[in-house]
Amino acid sequence: MTVEGKLRAAIVGSTGYGGVELIRLLQSHPKVEITSVISSSSAGDAIEEGFPHLTGIIDRRLDGVDPAQMAERADVVFTATPSGVSAKLVPQLLEVGLKVVDLSGDFRLKDGAEYEHWYKHTAPADEYLEQAVYGLCEVFGERVAGVDFISNPGCYPTATLLGLIPAIQAGWIKHDSIIIDAKSGVTGAGRGTSLMVHYAEINENLKTYKINKHQHIPEIEQTLTEIAGEKVTVTFTTHLVPMSRGIMSTMYAGMTGNYTEQDFVNLYREYYAGRPYVRVRDVGVIPATKEVSGSNYCDIGFATDARTGRVTIVSVIDNVVKGAAGQAIQNLNLMMGWEETLGLGYTPVYP
Repeated sequence: MTVEGKLRAAIVGSTGYGGVELIRLLQSHPKVEITSVISSSSAGDAIEEGFPHLTGIIDRRLDGVDPAQMAERADVVFTATPSGVSAKLVPQLLEVGLKVVDLSGDFRLKDGAEYEHWYKHTAPADEYLEQAVYGLCEVFGERVAGVDFISNPGCYPTATLLGLIPAIQAGWIKHDSIIIDAKSGVTGAGRGTSLMVHYAEINENLKTYKINKHQHIPEIEQTLTEIAGEKVTVTFTTHLVPMSRGIMSTMYAGMTGNYTEQDFVNLYREYYAGRPYVRVRDVGVIPATKEVSGSNYCDIGFATDARTGRVTIVSVIDNVVKGAAGQAIQNLNLMMGWEETLGLGYTPVYP
């Protein structure tokens, strides 16, 4: 701890969107002090060189990736790295006694062979896959209290799982009927350059990608299967939309009974009672991404169809807050036994 009694935090991947969002949010956290911002590609540069909006806010040069140095400067490390990087780095951080909240996908899947199939990287050792606690806060929040290593859920899975789990647990939807149509802003693709996110390619355009091959499919199925107690499969299709932030996950499923929209509202409000960052909308009110932008909220709405016996569930989040940095801080709060909302009291930015 620092002399002020604050937890010292280091951020690996500080030049990515998830990393810089962690900086924005942690600057206002009353119990955390950022003591190191880290980038393997830009070590030595002032962080404001890559992010001028931080001028006069955080006056730091980027450190290199050195676990021993991190152990001297920090108590907890957020690893906002590309997949394949955390798998090698996180074990080193745990070995020097650091707490870790990992924002990559490297430790979310408990089956190493499945990870290698979907992510195309060598899996971490089984002991670390077993140690990592999957931090979907509103569902598994009690599991992360007091642990040293949390695997932060993916952005698409966060929106999707929060939208499906209460109905799955209640047995209200058929496990083999779930179709997920998910759309994300371009920050979900990271800050690196590619033809897919080139302005002329994405502006005034709507693209689908990784059809039936997205690496978040097994994460969604693994969690739903755990909740259901039997195998759950999904059809999951992702789209890139020409906006910076936001995810809308629209889910379709066959119902097991004649449930109304009010039934779903009541079920979800009971399930998420006391969880400050899930807002269940009234009957007839469907959320939009703008209504959660810049915040840690997940908003959920419903439309049932008695004619087809199906329900449509719409879940929206800000992909770099609730889908990444915000949930990581929420996990840190739960890990440390602090109030869940510390450092996250942001009203959505509107319009």
